[in-house]
Amino acid sequence: IKMSCLKCLKYTMCGANFLFFMCGVAIFGFGISLMTKTKVAGLLPSLAFMSVANILFITGIIITCISFLGFLGALKENRCLLISFFILLFIVMLAELAGACILLVYESDIDKRIAADLRTSLKQSIDSRNNTVVKEDDWDLLQQTFECCGIENKTDWEGNIPSSCYVNKLSTDKLFDKGCYNLMKEWFESNLLSTGIGVIVLCSIEVLGMCFSMTLFCHISRSGLGYK
Repeated sequence: IKMSCLKCLKYTMCGANFLFFMCGVAIFGFGISLMTKTKVAGLLPSLAFMSVANILFITGIIITCISFLGFLGALKENRCLLISFFILLFIVMLAELAGACILLVYESDIDKRIAADLRTSLKQSIDSRNNTVVKEDDWDLLQQTFECCGIENKTDWEGNIPSSCYVNKLSTDKLFDKGCYNLMKEWFESNLLSTGIGVIVLCSIEVLGMCFSMTLFCHISRSGLGYK
């Protein structure tokens, strides 16, 4: 019975990590696709690397690498890979919890910083559109996603209104009349509960992954299979 439970644990871990690996590859590919189609210009200049494309690219790499270690470690019953999977998963979980705590403690300061950064990035986007061939950036993605225009309204674009501000990108008949900043705040506030539940579920999955890997690690150690 014990051996059958361990085999079930092993193949459950393999299956779950394979699914996460495929999700990571999809996210990684989408990030690469955005990099080729848009300018790598983040909405937050003080965190220049945090463009949508870069975040998806980095997230995809992290998920892919960790899940690959978990899958291969469980399949091959390799202690080295399993303990590496455990450590990386633990570091990721700590980073998520630290980020959540920082957001809660410094919420008002972060809010002001984001507003200032959005104004700076919008100015950079305007200058870029004036000086080079127009190519979509993160502002176009943001405005099409939230159906908004500018930070407060269309006047933030100083007359150089991009096609992403229009309800129909091929027509100039109707503009989105709301600013992105307030809509983003409303979206985050309305989805705060869902985000919290999502974080809890994610942390629970990570804890289960660590428990599974450590259980297999201890079994292999007691069996004297070594690092193979």
